[in-house]
Amino acid sequence: MNKEKRIKILERIQENSLFQKREIEFKSDFELLISLILSVRARDSVVNRVSKKLYRKANDAKKFLQIGEKKVKKYIKEIGMFNIKSKRIMKCCKIIIEKYNGEVPGSRYSLESIPGVGRKISNIILNVIFGKPTIAVDTHVFRVCNRTNFAFSKSVKETEKKLNRLVPKRFKKNFHESILYHGKKICKSRSPKCKTCVISDLCEFKSKLLT
Repeated sequence: MNKEKRIKILERIQENSLFQKREIEFKSDFELLISLILSVRARDSVVNRVSKKLYRKANDAKKFLQIGEKKVKKYIKEIGMFNIKSKRIMKCCKIIIEKYNGEVPGSRYSLESIPGVGRKISNIILNVIFGKPTIAVDTHVFRVCNRTNFAFSKSVKETEKKLNRLVPKRFKKNFHESILYHGKKICKSRSPKCKTCVISDLCEFKSKLLT
C-alpha cells in the first residue's frame, strides 16, 4: 500500500465522528489507568458499569488502599480475572503513592513497572494523558492493519514498529481510538461490513463482502 492511499484511509476514518466518544469512561488520569487494568480480557461496557460504582467509593490511590483489597474485589467481581486484577490494582496504588506521589507516571519505564501495565496500556496512557505520539496495538488494530494491508505484519510488536514509521505524526493522537472503533463496528473479525465501509475503495482486502 502506498503513502497516498494510507493518508486517505486515515483522513476518512478519523473524520468519522462516531469514534470520538472514548469507550472507556474516566474522569482522571488515575481512573483511566485503573480502568485499563480492569479492561484486560473484559468488555468496555462491563468495565464502565463496574468502575462507575467503584470510583464513587474510591477514585485515587490513597482511597483504594483505605478501602482495601477485599472491597475492591467485591466491586469488580463481574470482571474476568477479578482476583488477579484486585491484587494488581492494590500493588499499583502502593507504587504510585510510594514512588510517584500519588500521580500516574509519565514514562514508559515507570508505567511498565506497575503490575498489570504492559506495552499496550502504557502506549494508551502516554498518548491520552501525556499527548505523546505513541500507538497502541490491540487485536482490533492488528486485524484492521493486516486485513486492509495498511501495515501487514505477523506480530503485534512488528505492527507497532511499522505504524510508528508509516503513520504521520498528525494522525497518531487519535490513531488507536479511531482504528479500534473501525475494527469493532465495521471491520469485524467475522462478517466485516465492507459494503458500508468508508474505506472500501482503498482497502486491499481481497475477500471484500460488497454484495
